[in-house]
Amino acid sequence: MTLFNDNSSLVPLAERCRPHTLKKYIGQLHLVDNDKILFRMIEEKRLFSMILWGPPGCGKTTLARIISDTLNLDPHYLSAVSAGVADVRKIIEKGRTNRLHGIASLLFLDEIHRFNKAQQDSILQAVESGDIVLIGATTENPSFSIIPPLLSRARVFKLEPLKTGELRSILDNAIKNDSLLKIYDIADNLRDEIVKGGGGDARKMFNLLESACALSLGQTLTVDAVEQAVAASSYYYDRSGERHYDTISAFIKSIRGSDPDATIYYLARMLNGGEDPLYIARRMVVHAAEDIGNASPTALTIAVSTMTAVKNIGMPEARIVLSQCALFLASSPKSNASCMAIDEALDFVKSDVAQIPMHIRNAPTKLMEEFGYHKGYKYPHDYPGNFVQENYFPEELKDKVFYNPSENGSEKSIKERLAQLWPRRNRKG
Repeated sequence: MTLFNDNSSLVPLAERCRPHTLKKYIGQLHLVDNDKILFRMIEEKRLFSMILWGPPGCGKTTLARIISDTLNLDPHYLSAVSAGVADVRKIIEKGRTNRLHGIASLLFLDEIHRFNKAQQDSILQAVESGDIVLIGATTENPSFSIIPPLLSRARVFKLEPLKTGELRSILDNAIKNDSLLKIYDIADNLRDEIVKGGGGDARKMFNLLESACALSLGQTLTVDAVEQAVAASSYYYDRSGERHYDTISAFIKSIRGSDPDATIYYLARMLNGGEDPLYIARRMVVHAAEDIGNASPTALTIAVSTMTAVKNIGMPEARIVLSQCALFLASSPKSNASCMAIDEALDFVKSDVAQIPMHIRNAPTKLMEEFGYHKGYKYPHDYPGNFVQENYFPEELKDKVFYNPSENGSEKSIKERLAQLWPRRNRKG
């Protein structure tokens, strides 16, 4: 017998196991523990609109339902994927009528970030007047996905991925209390694997468990069934959302911090989540110039070669090229001197009106030669060591220094050579 052959319930496991009271709610203690803000809101029956921001399966919908049930609200649940302004207006009309009779109405709008500006505008007045209490759920950063007027009328609460211990408690409770799960013998080590496969997402964990039960031939959950279920489950990685930006940020910061192990970890997370490998390669090209520079001049060449190889080869082989490049960049000496030099120079020239010296100007015509263009230019290759002391700056800037090489890697020898060539680099102040 499997979960799918028992007709006593067609309700998904995640829905059957959803708690209905705050006492049974597991996780998000920073919001629901004694004396925390949502605990006090429910205890004191002080209603306000809110945005629940967090990853899938962290308890956003469950929390909204507990609030509604506990405070005896008139609940209306919509998904922004399928609902429109007309659906919202019907609920607002009902809420306006309810308010006249002393009944509070809840509009729970799942994936609220999928509503465009005009659709979000349609909710504003009803929230402002109290016709509805809005609870919006989103996996996206509200700063980017929710319009400011709506944010100003609602409080934003950040929910975190469920911790391993919290997921294990949720799983154990389900196995103990769900009538369809009770028939299965699920060993502790397999429970650990199911929790691990959930990755902080209770819904995914329950779906994985249902799949594993369906794959088991008897009433004892097998290693093979769990492994197949885990292999078939997908890792949540929104390539256009916050997790995309957080992961690439962590990847680049790990390279900059010279930690190859953290670097390869975040590279694996991105590849496993379906990130565009060419996007990763392009970011490494920028990093090679910005954070490594002349401390390891070959880094940029390797990064550009990686980008070319990834474009021409594609996955899965491109993972090897990306790995080699990422580990080289993470293990290289670092310097942002090149980046600092161009940024300082760009800022300087915004108000610069200095004239280019005549001796280094171009003189393609006889007339320009007569006016002194190019006159007196000293060709470095005509001198010992292919160098001659010359001023290439406008006269008033002849002591200016933009590039300050570091003491790291190849840049140390660059710094020493430049100090020998240019006296201005040895002046203080």
